[in-house]
Amino acid sequence: MNKLKINRRDFLKAGLFGLGWSALSPVKNSSANYNNPRFMLVGNKHGTSIYREPDEKSAIMYTRQYNEIITVYDEIISPAGPSFNPIWYKCWGGYVFSGDLYEVKYAYNELRQPKYTTGQLAEVTVPYTRSMFYSRDKGWEPLWLFYYKSTHWVVDVFEGPDGSPWYKVHDELGKTETAVRPEHLRLIPDEEFAPIHPDVPSSEKRIIISNMHQRLRAYEGDEIVFETKISTGSPTGEGKYAVRIKMPSKHMGNAVLTSNVKERIFMGVPWTSFFETKIGLAIHGAFWHMNFGTPMSAGCINMRPDEAKWIYRWCTPVADPDVWTTNGFGTLVYVERE
Repeated sequence: MNKLKINRRDFLKAGLFGLGWSALSPVKNSSANYNNPRFMLVGNKHGTSIYREPDEKSAIMYTRQYNEIITVYDEIISPAGPSFNPIWYKCWGGYVFSGDLYEVKYAYNELRQPKYTTGQLAEVTVPYTRSMFYSRDKGWEPLWLFYYKSTHWVVDVFEGPDGSPWYKVHDELGKTETAVRPEHLRLIPDEEFAPIHPDVPSSEKRIIISNMHQRLRAYEGDEIVFETKISTGSPTGEGKYAVRIKMPSKHMGNAVLTSNVKERIFMGVPWTSFFETKIGLAIHGAFWHMNFGTPMSAGCINMRPDEAKWIYRWCTPVADPDVWTTNGFGTLVYVERE
């Protein structure tokens, strides 16, 4: 193991900038009657408002900031809309618009050694976890946040900032290595990479994306085998494409070393299937919003992470679990206006 150390003062300081161990556990309200509470993280970088009623014209009771976690206990279809997404949540003191949030959960994992020499893909299973970066000049410092359902390549187990075993995570874009608490990452087994419907000829599979209806459909011949709401955006241009590159984890945005949570950085975008390589358009999971059904992207096709995973496994070229980038001429993708 690497014998890198951090003193107690610096480690506690890092915890204040990131997400401390105690903060990872949901706060329980003893007066609330939640049978099945759900936890929502504020994904809107401007924060979100809690309204008296599920209506943006009603009184604002209070506000919640970016990355705060809200406990919700009911889902409402508001007659006040907005029409593109009328879903609101009942929370303490009022109602919050679903489009500013995304659902997170809390699950903790056992430490395991990555299976392959190239590393093993892992999924974040808590709302977010702070990665730590070591330099000879400054020692251990907090770096990027890794969010729920994002995916990252674990390449080793080594001694982390507190002297216990942490995962060593390698960033494919900046080639940066960081330390991440192992209980916050689930190593993904090989069976979750297994192709879906591999017996169907590749020529029979196709994906049709509707910009107007914000919808993706997967076809086998004339049969629709998968359909979901998506979020497209400019410049998702109409045309005929094919899946060319598949990456189960992709660093999008800037590659700067910063702990600023509002920097344009999307670490570990999951289950990415590029169908246009000149400007980089892909079908991928989005862990930063649930506003599917309305344009939200800069050109890519945003999907729920688990749905993007289904498409990743179903479409060609087939990707192996130990390969970071898979190239080939794969499943046809049609982007249509209607």
